[in-house]
Amino acid sequence: MKVQHITIALPSLIHRIGRDSVNQAKVICAQYQCELKRVRRSRNWTLVGDAINVQTIGLSLKTNDSITFAYLIKKIDIGLIGHEDKLETLTQKLQRLITQTPNITLAELMQLTDCTEVEARTARFETDIW
Repeated sequence: MKVQHITIALPSLIHRIGRDSVNQAKVICAQYQCELKRVRRSRNWTLVGDAINVQTIGLSLKTNDSITFAYLIKKIDIGLIGHEDKLETLTQKLQRLITQTPNITLAELMQLTDCTEVEARTARFETDIW
C-alpha cells in the first residue's frame, strides 16, 4: 500500500507561536518523518507527512507543551478530520471492511484497499477466527 501524504496549512505560524517554538516543532516533525516548512517566501507554513505520523506529532505536542503549541495542535486536529480513512493501518482497514460487509469478495477488498491477495486472505482468515 502506498503512503499518501497529507498537507496541513498553517497560516502565520511564527506570528502565532514564535520562532523558537517553530524551530522546536520542526525538530519534533523530523523525528516522525514529516516536514514543517515555509510556503515559498510567505509567512504561511505547511505540515506535510503521512496521516498517522501527523497524528503522532499532534499527540507528542500535546504531551510536550500544549500551551505553547495550542495553535499548531488545533490546526493538526482540524486537518486530520478530513483524512480519517488514512489514520488506520491496512490490517485495521481490512478487518473493518470484512466485519461491516461479511460477504465482500477478495477482489473487492483488494480494489478498495490496494492490498495483495495474500494480505486479503490473511485478514479474512484472522477475522473469521474472532
